[in-house]
Amino acid sequence: MSKKVVVLGESRDGKLRNVTFEAIAAAHQVADGGEVIGVLIGDNVKEQADELLYYGADQVMIVEHPHLSYYTSDGFAQALQVILDQVNPDAVFFGHTSIGKDLSPKIAARLQTGLISDAIDVSVAGEHLVFTRPIYSGKAFEKVISTDRLLLATIRPNNLTPLERDASRSGEVIPVSVDIQNLRTIVKEVIKKTSEGVDLSEAKVIVAGGRGVKSKEGFEPLTELAQTLGAAVGASRGACDADYCDYALQIGQTGKVVTPDLYIACGISGAIQHLAGMSNSKVIVAINKDPEAEIFKIADYGIIGDLFEVVPLLNEELKKMFIHS
Repeated sequence: MSKKVVVLGESRDGKLRNVTFEAIAAAHQVADGGEVIGVLIGDNVKEQADELLYYGADQVMIVEHPHLSYYTSDGFAQALQVILDQVNPDAVFFGHTSIGKDLSPKIAARLQTGLISDAIDVSVAGEHLVFTRPIYSGKAFEKVISTDRLLLATIRPNNLTPLERDASRSGEVIPVSVDIQNLRTIVKEVIKKTSEGVDLSEAKVIVAGGRGVKSKEGFEPLTELAQTLGAAVGASRGACDADYCDYALQIGQTGKVVTPDLYIACGISGAIQHLAGMSNSKVIVAINKDPEAEIFKIADYGIIGDLFEVVPLLNEELKKMFIHS
């Protein structure tokens, strides 16, 4: 039976995040020929509506308000609640991002319904939708079926394939007026500590460093390799604790969970907390001078050697490949 599914679009620096398009693809599976409605919430987001349509949304609803310039759970919850009351959907999808993880349980509590978080796959089994999600720090996976009338779910980035972008797709763009009020938090300004670069949570390639980089300067060859590959730079908690880099780069159980196509671990021993954040990467390359390092047990390719010798050599060879390709 066809369903109506709402997908919350999420943008960063004026550009929609890729997980939004992945969530639209999942929504089409759930809708089963029904309607997929994209939602944009912010202060000046209407120009992003076309991209939602190009990637498969049937229509887009927009809430714009000066108090929505920056994300707050109160403001976005008020805006989304008005849309859900109007649409009365069968399901609502969010990206499993800092915003999605904060907003989805608030909406679920308001609607008195359940939430399936961190889904990496959606399939159909008879009359039921089955969501796959990792548990026990990625050591196992569980299949979850929601029996609630209204389904809420967050989709982990880099696990589902978006629909092909089609600029010929069109649909209705509907502005929705919402009086945002009684905010307990107002964000005046966001100051970024990290430099601009590839978004770590959605990066297809990640070069990560651990305690083996030995210093802040030790990250320089990793950064150069990342620039060659068009990759993001990440780090283990050990490297962050040692003040080699900012905690915004931390990957692991208490940091970001990533699933890139290629993960290059440099000087990372492979503590279980770190593995929880990256073990589902499609291809893992480990560079470590300790042949007994735990990281080699999950690596697809291992290089035993000093990262300060291996990484520059790897970078030079890759540059030659790109020049001749």
